[in-house]
Amino acid sequence: MKTSKLLSFAVVVGGLAFGWTASAEASPTRFMEMNSATSAPIGHKQFCSDNRSACRGSTSNPVVVRLSKELWQQLIDVNNRVNRRIRPMTDVAYFGREEYWTYPVNGIGDCEEYVLEKQRILMEAGWPKSALLITVAKDIKNAGHAVLTVRTDQGDMILDNQIEAVLPWYATPYRYIKRQSPKAPAKWTGISDTRATTVSSLTN
Repeated sequence: MKTSKLLSFAVVVGGLAFGWTASAEASPTRFMEMNSATSAPIGHKQFCSDNRSACRGSTSNPVVVRLSKELWQQLIDVNNRVNRRIRPMTDVAYFGREEYWTYPVNGIGDCEEYVLEKQRILMEAGWPKSALLITVAKDIKNAGHAVLTVRTDQGDMILDNQIEAVLPWYATPYRYIKRQSPKAPAKWTGISDTRATTVSSLTN
């Protein structure tokens, strides 16, 4: 999917301390409301079959990142770098099949490849797996879309290939459906996105 400039948004992180924390005190509206367990996308099931190590493990104490200026800038840098480096192309056009999830091949990919690459890079930089969650949404055309949710003490932040800025989830024009569980990367949880502004109203 093509990267585009849809929104700009500023998040103040000055004065926050560096480090990790397992809990966060913030307005509930900063965080997606999660429902019960749900099925993983078929593409993620295939990805886990092909990349078993990426989907192993579990934790009873998932991490929320305490966002410092340096970590915030790292999110922006990784988002921009991956968005520039990958050339958008659909799975059907490149792989000849729908919903084939993998790491970028020859610098080509669609939204899932962007997400998987950003997740991989951040984990290699020391970010905890439980705070980096693949998330499925409906975009402004009501088409399926994947983004990376980063769980921070300032709220759920979205790294996306369609929007240039790193935004809080509620500032994006998407309707969120489900995301990886922070307790186990192979498990998924439904999202209760009850905001008044929905994809249907954005496209009318």
